[in-house]
Amino acid sequence: MPADIRVKICGLTDPVTLAAACDAGAAYVGLNFFPRSPRYVTPAAAADLAVTVPPGVAKVALVVDADNDLLDAIIGTVPVDMIQLHGHETPARVREVQGRYGLPVMKVIGIADRSDLIALQDHWQVADQILVDAKAPKDAVLPGGNGLTFDWSLLAERRWPCPWMLAGGLTAANVGEAIRLTHARQVDVSSGVESAPGVKDADMIRAFIAAAQS
Repeated sequence: MPADIRVKICGLTDPVTLAAACDAGAAYVGLNFFPRSPRYVTPAAAADLAVTVPPGVAKVALVVDADNDLLDAIIGTVPVDMIQLHGHETPARVREVQGRYGLPVMKVIGIADRSDLIALQDHWQVADQILVDAKAPKDAVLPGGNGLTFDWSLLAERRWPCPWMLAGGLTAANVGEAIRLTHARQVDVSSGVESAPGVKDADMIRAFIAAAQS
């Protein structure tokens, strides 16, 4: 597994672990604007974090079924580089967000079994990137960040016309195997580098990035 694997550390909430992620080689850092998440940050707090991110590291705004008012508040306050849509957004909504804000959009698609792959086809011609995540259970409070994996063999030998990222229950212990099975060139982690829900751990972040790139 070559060192050009790109890593996204999502749900960062404090400057210490944000700096640790950047220093360890993260290509993306995620700021979570979903109020029910333990990783939630306000636009004002996110703006303070975003200005510390060094050039070359993409700042990603994660939202869930956000309306234009919320997105206006985020984009007008926080200097983000990409919008991550983690709800039930349609391809038409993806296009609308792209056009309104002039930013690349990453659409999250949850996978539980082979039938969920159809949703990938609906979005890959529209989204700038696809994030393939474990599908949340029906009673889950959060659409992601639940520490769940899915059958990685569903993605084996598949290729899509836009860049994509693998997420879902990844940790320093399993990310190497996940990359080997899926041939992912990008991986995303949130709960897998936390000591408690919403509490990022700098050592776990460094270990995860090292494992992904080793």
